[in-house]
This record gives sequence, structure tokens and C-alpha cells, in this order.
Amino acid sequence: MSRAVLITGGARGIGRAAASRFVAAGDRVAIVARPSAALDATAEALGVTALAADLADPAACEAVAARAAEALGPIDVLVNNAGVIHRQPVVEQPLAAWEDTFAVNLRAPFLLARAVLPAMLERGSGRIVNVASISGTLGTPRAVAYCASKWALIGFTKALSEEVKGRGVVVTALNPGSVDTRMLEGSGFQPDMTPEDVADAIHYLSVAPPAIAGAALDFFG
Repeated sequence: MSRAVLITGGARGIGRAAASRFVAAGDRVAIVARPSAALDATAEALGVTALAADLADPAACEAVAARAAEALGPIDVLVNNAGVIHRQPVVEQPLAAWEDTFAVNLRAPFLLARAVLPAMLERGSGRIVNVASISGTLGTPRAVAYCASKWALIGFTKALSEEVKGRGVVVTALNPGSVDTRMLEGSGFQPDMTPEDVADAIHYLSVAPPAIAGAALDFFG
């Protein structure tokens, strides 16, 4: 059965690979990213709906959820994949960089989940997959805001899972290690896996038995 799938950060990397994986499964997909040639190219190549939006803007988050539902029908699967990182020592990091990190990595997943949950709960079915990071389980120099936001996203995942427990909505998180994406550049780490590896894990969480609810799956390819 075809599902309506909304994927943030879908223009490239993990998001694009996830969109391709869901399309291959026969699902209807909308991808969200800031306006760019990459967003348009991905949408054309995969045959998915492109929704240009800056998820650091709360109003844009709420609007994009509505636009996705209009294009696809009620959202069955939400993949909160969009993320940003500012690699700076704490003493050099501007407040704006800290706030941007939390706006995209944590506030946007909250706003999008809040937007799609009412319809999911009414239907008694739905999946929310939050793409966190192994950095949400450890600390990394020059990535304090990123690590803190991903720790918080895992906590959000577990608390939301408990809140909707037994109501048909399954909320999980995925904590990838080093993935061969643009975000890894400048980190000093070598990639352990491809975006396609992570996309397979995301898709698994969207179809896994409900007993997986609340899991934050460490994933190294």
C-alpha cells in the first residue's frame, strides 16, 4: 500500500537516498529543503514533490506540513532528517550559530511532528523517524551545539514515543555514525557508510514492528 512520506533535508545526501528508497517501495514522497538547484534536480530525478522551505523559520515548518498533506494526502511517515552543524569552539561560537543549530535540528522536528500527529492519531497509524546521530550519544570537540541538539532529539523521540504509546503511532530515532555526506567534510572523520546504507535503516524503521517504538538505533553500516 502506497504511503505519503515527508522527508526533510531531502535535496542531497541521506535525505535524497531516503527519498529514492521510499519511491522504490512505491510510496508517494515530498522532500523539503532550502531553495536550491539540488532540490529541483532531486525532485525531477526521483519524481517526487519538492517543497522549498527554510526549516529554521517556525512558520515555514507549519506551512510545509500543510503543503505536503495537500500534495500527497495525510502524512503516513515523517522523516526528520534535515540538520546543520557549525564547527567552532564554544568560545568562538556566535549565539546565532547555536540558535540556528537548535532551530533546524530540534525545533523543526518538534513543529513538524506536532503538525502531522493529529491526523496520525485520528487514523490510529503513523511513523515518525528522527535522524539523530551517534553524536547524540557522545561528545565531539568543535561540535558542541550539534551534539547537544542531537542528544535533545533523542530525548524528544523517547518522550514523544511514550506520549503516543498504544495509539498506533510509532516514533523512533536513528543514530548514524560517519556517513559520506557534505556534513562530514572538515570533521576529521572518515566515512563508515554511504547515504544509501542509512536510507535502508530509515526505511526499516518505517515498517518495523511497533515494538521498536522509542528505540534510538545506533547504526554504523
